Amino acid sequence: MDFKEIKELMAEFNESPMRELEIETDGFHIHLSKNENTFKPQVVTTSSLPAPQAETPSSKVEEASEQAQAASYIKAPMVGSIYLQPAPEKEAYVSVGTKVHKGDVVCIIEAMKMMTEIKSEVDGIITKVLVTNEELVEFDQPLFEVQEG
Repeated sequence: MDFKEIKELMAEFNESPMRELEIETDGFHIHLSKNENTFKPQVVTTSSLPAPQAETPSSKVEEASEQAQAASYIKAPMVGSIYLQPAPEKEAYVSVGTKVHKGDVVCIIEAMKMMTEIKSEVDGIITKVLVTNEELVEFDQPLFEVQEG
């Protein structure tokens, strides 16, 4: 795209009811957003974590460390509205405690009237659901925490 086409695209986007637009083609990527609050992942550093208590047995610390390392996240591959269940009257795809396998559908993200099934990339157990049904999610936003295993 040349500069004139980008300016026209931005003008049309600003006049449209769309909240976000992302285009990626051969060597070109643009992300436009009207949202005031965008997702910003919180970075946790070791200096912000409380120091382990001296009376804590080292085996418990090692076990907690192993669990933290084994946890991973299923993240949003796109911007859109998330649906945690296949239909309003149906059960959620997954909830806390659900065992998932690689390839299992965990939710749906709707973007521009297109429904995309989001599948787990790991085997494990859902330990946290980090979003609510019909919430607008950002690209790469964590949706579920999974305890691998």
